[in-house]
Amino acid sequence: MDRISPATPEQFAQIADHMERWKKIKGYPPNSWLTMARRPRVLRAYRDLHTSVMMDEGEVPKALKFMVAEVVSNAAGDSYCAAHNAQNAAIIGDTPAEKVEALWQFQTSPLFTPAERAALSLALAAGNHPPAVTDEHFVELKKHYSEDAITEIVAVISLLGWLNRWNQTLATRLEDSALAFANKHLAPSGWTPGSCAR
Repeated sequence: MDRISPATPEQFAQIADHMERWKKIKGYPPNSWLTMARRPRVLRAYRDLHTSVMMDEGEVPKALKFMVAEVVSNAAGDSYCAAHNAQNAAIIGDTPAEKVEALWQFQTSPLFTPAERAALSLALAAGNHPPAVTDEHFVELKKHYSEDAITEIVAVISLLGWLNRWNQTLATRLEDSALAFANKHLAPSGWTPGSCAR
């Protein structure tokens, strides 16, 4: 049972451009949008922020942004966003499947650079409850990134904090495509669909 029903056709009409754009990228709009569209201005604001944080070009490659988003979501216990961001790392970020599969072992896997480990360590610490971020995380980050790039990484973590709460609270159902991807690439490392596979 959905905790709240999707938006009405009239509400969807107000954000049709956003829905169509994402259908071209992934083939479907995420289920989280179907409820968020009940407040079209909220969805528009979220999408604008998502575009600025995740899709606009910056110092941090998109692949790393989506890997950070997967790690922070996994640490926060949001299997819905973890699945989506792992899939986005592969589709949008062109991350090889073996690297996506090794995300949960980023601290020891030879597939990750020291710079990636620093960013992913911050994501892991920030996603914990309570957050376990220390000054040492930033000492390590500054060995590899400018302060502008660190701001980009923190923006990803912060964006996902909002979205993690949205999907965990509503127990958003994971779409078939993202579920199949996560079962193939994340489940061997311990990912489970939890409440998002109702």
